[in-house]
Amino acid sequence: MTLNAILKEMRDIPVNRLEELYEYVHSLNPKTKKTENLRKKILSFGGAFSDMNEKDYSAFLNETKKTRTKLFDRKNGI
Repeated sequence: MTLNAILKEMRDIPVNRLEELYEYVHSLNPKTKKTENLRKKILSFGGAFSDMNEKDYSAFLNETKKTRTKLFDRKNGI
C-alpha cells in the first residue's frame, strides 16, 4: 500500500469525521503515544491536595519553594 492510495481513500471521509480521523492518525505516532501517556500520568495527580486547608497548602508551597531554591542554587557550586 502506498501513501497515495491511503490519501485517495481519505478523500472519501465525511467532513464531520475528519477530526476523529486526525486524532486516530495522530495517536499512531510513537512520540504522540509517549506524550499522551505522560499527560495522563500528570493529570492523575489533579486534585491530590484538594483535602488540604489553605493554610497547610500555602505552607507546603512555601516549603517546596525553599527546598527547590536550596537544591538548585548554583551559588552552592558543584
